[in-house]
Order: sequence, then C-alpha cells, then structure tokens
Amino acid sequence: MLGEVINDPGDERMLLFTGLRDQALRQLREAPGGDMEGIFIAEGDVVIQRALDAGHTMHSVIVEAARTRPLEFDIGSTPLFRMGEPVVQEIASHRRYRGAMAAFHRPALRPIAEVVAGAHTAIVTEGVNNPTNMGVMLRTAAALGVQALLVDPSSCDPLARRTCRVSMGAVFAVPHTRLPEFPDGLDPLHEQGFTTIALTPDPDAQPLDSIDFDPNERVALLLGAEEPGLTDATQQRATHRASIPMHQGIDSLNVATAAAIAMWHVTRARR
Repeated sequence: MLGEVINDPGDERMLLFTGLRDQALRQLREAPGGDMEGIFIAEGDVVIQRALDAGHTMHSVIVEAARTRPLEFDIGSTPLFRMGEPVVQEIASHRRYRGAMAAFHRPALRPIAEVVAGAHTAIVTEGVNNPTNMGVMLRTAAALGVQALLVDPSSCDPLARRTCRVSMGAVFAVPHTRLPEFPDGLDPLHEQGFTTIALTPDPDAQPLDSIDFDPNERVALLLGAEEPGLTDATQQRATHRASIPMHQGIDSLNVATAAAIAMWHVTRARR
C-alpha cells in the first residue's frame, strides 16, 4: 500500500487525528475559531465509503503502516499517510489499529426548512451529549424511515467521530441541523406544521400509544438527556407530553431505547 510512513505523533499532518478520545477538547477544536473548524472524522472503511456516497469530500486518510488489506473505498488523489507504531499508540492508545480514518471537509449547516422539507417524522434532541446514544438514534432513525434530525445547541455533534462510527454512517443518510436554544428553538418546527411530542417518564403524561395521528401529520419527537430529560419549558412548548408505558417498577429508559420505541410507534401509527 502506497503512502508515506509517519512515526512522529507531533507531525502536523497527524494533528487532525490526535486527541480523538477527549470529547471536550475535540468540541473546542472543532468550534468556530478552532484549528479543526470545518473538519470531521470518519472511522472505518464502511463509514468512510458512506460519507463519500453522500457527497462529502476527503481531506486526508490514515491507516496503520502494517496494514496490507486493500482499502474498501477509493481515495482518488487524497493524501494517504501510514501510521508507524508511535503514532498508532498516540491516536488509538494501543499498538495496533486495523481500520482507517479519514478527515473530511465539514459541510455548512443547512437551513431548517431545507432539512425538514418532505419529512413526515423527525427526531429532536435537547441536551443529548452522549455521542454513542446519538449514533444509535441515527442508525435507528435511518432504519425506520425517519427523515430528519434536529439538535439544540447543548446536544453533541451529529458528525462526532464516535457518532459516525456507532451509526455505521447512517448520519450521512439522515439530514440534520441545529436549532436555536429551546424552547424558542421549537418555533420553526411548529411553523413548518409539525406536531411536537415531548417524551417524558412522567406517569401523568399522556401514553404515547393513546395519541391519534392523521396519516399525513408531520411529527417531531423531542428527547432529552437521560437524567435531566427535557426541560419544563420545552415540555410546555410542545404540542403533547407523552410517556412510554412501562412495567416491573421501571421508571425510565435509555434515551436511544426510548427513541427507538417512539420512532417505531409513530412511523407505523400513521400507516
């Protein structure tokens, strides 16, 4: 496999790929004015291929120097660098790394109206800052035909490396953007004709399966972080407050699990 071998973790060409495990640092570096502004990282041949299929443009690619297996995606003229053991240790925290990572140019955030155009079901997050949960929700959304993801300013980046990996690239199949701070950030959805459903474990909330949906009704499911959930102000601004009935003394679910149940129910309730 062609490509220059790099053994120095401080090599400037490796800087985009270092610090991947420090979420707070990555958010700072990827924020406006940071050295990684305009970049996102995709990990794994399948995820990289799905990013390419979605029209994203690669900046650079890294693989372990010892890798002999051909890449499963076409890099074209994109620079390819092969990591020596010191670089692998710095980036992956162990001596071997059998996958591939690619830095991509990050697209500009799309207008809300463009993201939800033609969408009948959307998921909306408030304070969901766990990239694994976000990735699971995106993969489920793609599988169930949910057409949009909208996140508030306190939710994690849908293009975070872990989110891309956990979603197996499904993030590239679900249009997404950021909303303004809630609860006012919900107003654009209501203006687009969405019914908003605030999911809560509150036993006084309306059971989700008791809500009647019209076949063509546009529905946005609102989900909060696991411990605090949705803020009171966001719940009050929603069209409905809804709960998932539970048994055996269970009073809450993982947010990705709750999202999966709600997405499955809503997408089928309008058939």
